[in-house]
Amino acid sequence: MYDQYGSDFMTIVDEDGTEYELEVLKAIEYNGFSYLAVIPADGEKGELADLEVSILKSVEEDGEPILCAIEDETELETVYSLIMDGLYEEDEA
Repeated sequence: MYDQYGSDFMTIVDEDGTEYELEVLKAIEYNGFSYLAVIPADGEKGELADLEVSILKSVEEDGEPILCAIEDETELETVYSLIMDGLYEEDEA
């Protein structure tokens, strides 16, 4: 959905009720899960290599989709590589 029209924005709320505005750079499906590459929406745009990209995993909890950090380092490295490869391919196109 996000790739079809370019970057999109979303607001998430953490466990303490703090809201964060994020820009979604890339969304992918991998091993039956959805992953999002996001940056803070208030950050300045620059070279992709200069951005602090966070990778979030969408999981279901009590029937509701939630975004969470990836705890497994191998999974994180694999998903990060897939997302970054896709972002750099888009940048070169």
